[in-house]
Amino acid sequence: MTANVETILADAKKKMKSSLDTLKKEMATVRTGRANAGILDTIQVEYYGANMPLNQIAGVSVPEPAMLVITPFDKSAIKAIEHAILKSELGLNPANDGVVIRLPIPPLTEERRRDLTKVVNRMGEEIKTAIRNVRRDANEDVKKLEKDKTAPLSEDAAKKALDQIQKATDESIREVDDIVKHKDAEIMHV
Repeated sequence: MTANVETILADAKKKMKSSLDTLKKEMATVRTGRANAGILDTIQVEYYGANMPLNQIAGVSVPEPAMLVITPFDKSAIKAIEHAILKSELGLNPANDGVVIRLPIPPLTEERRRDLTKVVNRMGEEIKTAIRNVRRDANEDVKKLEKDKTAPLSEDAAKKALDQIQKATDESIREVDDIVKHKDAEIMHV
């Protein structure tokens, strides 16, 4: 194989891994019945006129399976943090004692669990589509190399490259399925 094919394959694998990393980050923000500091990763707090990620202005701990405790680095930010949590779509009610914010994580209803599994499956499908798009682009690049007049790629080398791209795609899709299946089980576990 020429260096160009190797570059195409390495680039495709890197993009597929990036898609998987994105899925893992998105899955961490999906609320389950247990406390998980990752559900607060998307919350932005207005702090001195700028929007800041919550984890940059406060520490988050999980003292109990159904409780998050948020400790602001600056006590004056406690009201802004509380407001940002109430404004978010998490459906959580913070309890502010002036020093820390306690965030009880209520158990999910059966209906909410089913809705969340639909959300998780949709996220998985979006990432699978992104992975397939990476495959399509890599396949097109290999076919262009095959038709290149200056240094054409042999038919066997092109077929081998396309097979490797398909193998990387299959592995990535399988990993997406595993991540989604694991998160579904986590959500449905009572």
